Formats: sequence, structure tokens, C-alpha cells
Amino acid sequence: MDIKTASALHRLRLVSAPEAVSFLLLLVCSVLKRTTEFNAVPVMGAIHGALFVLYLVFWLDAWNRARWDVGTAAVYFVLSVLPFGGFYADRKLKRAAEDAVIASRARREGTVEA
Repeated sequence: MDIKTASALHRLRLVSAPEAVSFLLLLVCSVLKRTTEFNAVPVMGAIHGALFVLYLVFWLDAWNRARWDVGTAAVYFVLSVLPFGGFYADRKLKRAAEDAVIASRARREGTVEA
């Protein structure tokens, strides 16, 4: 994996958890708006919208650079619209990055031909 691909995956990972948190907070604000006088939906909606757009931009970049198949790209997209999906995407991307580092070190040391 080259540095640009690793950077693209890292950016996607960095934005996935905050996007998931903002989605959950938006859901809480929506419930509070309906049940109380508290209305933070416009503010939380804008924050979540910006993070979601950022996630989509980074998702497209990662898809392009990592050369994911359509199924893998679809999984990461679906995870962005599920309430806790961003946390799962973050964990999955972290595991993939660690595996790539291990494989790279093994190739460098000559223990594996991958």
C-alpha cells in the first residue's frame, strides 16, 4: 500500500467516528425537539451535514485509491448511514491499516512474497 492510499484510508477513518457521533446527537436533538422546547436540530443538522459530506468525499477518495470492489465500497457507504456504523467502519479501517503495515514489514524483511 502506498502512502497516498494509506492517507486516504486514514482520513476516512478520522472522520467516521465524529460523523457517527454527530448522527447520534442529531437523533437525540430530534427527539428533544419533539418532546421539549429544546431545539438544537438546525445547529446539529448543519454539523452532521458537513461531517457527512466530508465522509463522502473521503469515501470516494479511499474507494479510488484503495481500488475497492463495489461490494466493499457499498459496505462503507451503508455504514455511513447507520447510527453506529461509523464506529464499526473506524474499527474495520484500523484493522485493515494494521494488516497492511504487517504485510509491508513482512515483504521488506523477505519473510513473505505478497
